[in-house]
Amino acid sequence: MPSDSPVLIPIDMQRAFDAPPWPRRWNADLDRNGRQLLAAWRRAGLPIIHVRHDSVEPGSTLRPGLAGHAFRDGFAPLDGEPVVAKSVNSAFIGTDLDLRLRRLGAPPLVVFGIATDMCVSTTVRTGANLGWAITLVADACDCFDLPDIAGGVIRAEQVQAVHRATLAYEFCRVVSTREAVSALTGA
Repeated sequence: MPSDSPVLIPIDMQRAFDAPPWPRRWNADLDRNGRQLLAAWRRAGLPIIHVRHDSVEPGSTLRPGLAGHAFRDGFAPLDGEPVVAKSVNSAFIGTDLDLRLRRLGAPPLVVFGIATDMCVSTTVRTGANLGWAITLVADACDCFDLPDIAGGVIRAEQVQAVHRATLAYEFCRVVSTREAVSALTGA
């Protein structure tokens, strides 16, 4: 992970993902790892830009005003930590995220959140295509079981493994929470 003032970007750490209609998730350590990243960035005084999904889809559990729209416990922004609201999968589309980052001097990005295969992956891919240096903290991400078009279910663990591999192959560096915090603190 690059050491020069990386910006932490938690993506869609919202309560909606804990209840139906969302399927089973795999990562029991998601919250612990994500909170550890936030704590490390805050101790270091480094920038954090939270991304929140503000759905415009009827019936979505992520619509503003619904309980699921709120941040998960321990993931609400602190004073001075901006929130970028998006209504599509990529945090770079229809938002001012790119401009905010350029105003910070085009730092490297460290990303985690829900869901690895959807909004996290789309944000990482778009960001990489825009020229951003990105690190994905894979064990601070989560995704869901998905229906297989041939019938059956593709387990969330398999979805995670495939997306982690494809992102690492071309779009970003992939690390663990321990590696991200160690790189940040030098420990």
